[in-house]
Amino acid sequence: MDVKTVGVVGAGQMGNGIAHVFALAGYEVKLNDISAEALDRALGTIGKNLDRQVSREKITEAEKQAAMDRISTTTVLTDLGSSDLIIEAATERETVKTAIFEDLQPHLKPTTILTSNTSSISITRLASRTDRPEKFMGFHFMNPVPVMQLVELIRGIATDEETYHSLLKVVESLGKTAASAEDFPAFIVNRILMPMINEAVYTLYEGVGSVRSIDESMKLGANHPMGPLELADFIGLDTCLAIMNVLHEGLADTKYRPCPLLTKYVEAGWLGRKTHRGFYDYRGETPVPTR
Repeated sequence: MDVKTVGVVGAGQMGNGIAHVFALAGYEVKLNDISAEALDRALGTIGKNLDRQVSREKITEAEKQAAMDRISTTTVLTDLGSSDLIIEAATERETVKTAIFEDLQPHLKPTTILTSNTSSISITRLASRTDRPEKFMGFHFMNPVPVMQLVELIRGIATDEETYHSLLKVVESLGKTAASAEDFPAFIVNRILMPMINEAVYTLYEGVGSVRSIDESMKLGANHPMGPLELADFIGLDTCLAIMNVLHEGLADTKYRPCPLLTKYVEAGWLGRKTHRGFYDYRGETPVPTR
């Protein structure tokens, strides 16, 4: 089917980035959140990020304005029901995601494609709780969405070919590249990335290296643009822990056991950049290691 209108559930870091790239690509976007303040913040963030693209001459002022005009906001979830495509980008908790799809279901068009931006939860299981498992897929964008080129497309066991090919076309229209993944815990990127981050936390926990030496080693020794602990803070330590738990429980392999130090940071509420403390303290002018 031809996708022209897109509903995005959740106006946080991922949701506003998804709304940004779709609006810029010419889609009519309806952005939903339970908080009106979050929607206002999201529009401000999208405006700033588009301004940055204008200043770098990647887009024109007219293209920026046209993209902003294509985004409308609502605190009423069911307003998204008439969309051709809905992308759920809410909190990484299965109960929350399931409740969203249940509330949307009576208001959807028969042809609406449902997707989740989940980074690790089973697509087959989420799809099975809707009335359209054949029109349900994982649509996993990378953070920050306007910058990162990859989108993981994850088919559930019931996803039909038409839905898959429709979303392939959508990814292409965004100027991004699709990587097709099977529906196994954490898919491709996080299946590889999160154990590396978890191992970096173990390296810190066991005293093999300090925060700074671990990050410098991977930046200068493996040519990574960010060190693994710096990256964990950027992603959010609660998200890292949640994905490690999904891997550990879903694959029943001890190599995916979350490091106790990662759990301790999350228990302390030190979740990284978003709480201004994680493996680094961000409350001053420059980040300072917390260990």
